[in-house]
Amino acid sequence: MGKTMPYITVGKENSGTIDLYYEDHGTGQPVVLIHGFPLSGASWEKQTQALVDAGYRVVTYDRRGFGRSARPATGYNYERFTEDLHTIITQLDLHNAVLIGFSMGGGEVARYISVHGTSRVAGAVFISAVPPFLVRAPDNPDGVDRSVFDGIQKAILADRPAFLTQFFQNFYNADVLKGKNVSEDAMRMSWNSGSVASPKGTYDCVSSWMTDFRQDLARIGVPTLIVHGNADRICPLEITGKRTSEAIKGSRLVIIDGGPHGLNWTHAAELNRALIDFLRTAKMPDTKSAPGERSSPRPARQPAPQAPMMR
Repeated sequence: MGKTMPYITVGKENSGTIDLYYEDHGTGQPVVLIHGFPLSGASWEKQTQALVDAGYRVVTYDRRGFGRSARPATGYNYERFTEDLHTIITQLDLHNAVLIGFSMGGGEVARYISVHGTSRVAGAVFISAVPPFLVRAPDNPDGVDRSVFDGIQKAILADRPAFLTQFFQNFYNADVLKGKNVSEDAMRMSWNSGSVASPKGTYDCVSSWMTDFRQDLARIGVPTLIVHGNADRICPLEITGKRTSEAIKGSRLVIIDGGPHGLNWTHAAELNRALIDFLRTAKMPDTKSAPGERSSPRPARQPAPQAPMMR
């Protein structure tokens, strides 16, 4: 009999459990890598081995609805995503961990620290991440109009495979970087990953991008690194990475020249250097505390209403 693949159960839907697939490699200080849309933990392949070789324990997992994880019909919001992450961290009994979020994974990093505090967390990293707040509002005039997100959801409903093709063109800035920093084969691999994701989860995650993380960022007091490309077409630097760096006191901002959204593949060497330098040089106190102890988390949010099957 072969070994059973590692899963952690985070809930139940009707007759089945909601299980998240994870991988746990290496030894040393734990680093949790939280992937972006519409990919899986496998998207970290250029970072995982580099971090293991540098002496870190690397945990990746597939967000609900993506990769090898279960595909429930509900729970595609940051309240649920954050609790899924918390279950993984507590089940694996991680302490002194650094949370690294790519794209929408940055939302889990911000919300986790805000809700659960830093009793298990020593540092935070945001890569091409969605915080602080993408949506245009009276107090956020440079944000993206909500009609853009509506258009994305309509495109997903109309022809999800065609949407993914166009999405990854902009994800990797293929018109500029294909054949240089990213191959057609690598882009196909990303498309394949997105194509097997939950259609419902793919659709609902777009609404989660409109989450306001400004209050969450204000509560982050651990060493923080922000890495962003100045050619990001998905989460433009000016309204995401730069503002996140301004919101987190003492954070470090690394701007990768020519970096697209998917810079963890196209500019992996530059990103890996920035990550390892941060992990080695930032002051990372051991935050392990007594069981159940939290470091000034904010009161837990009430769960958001589940999105209807079609909106």
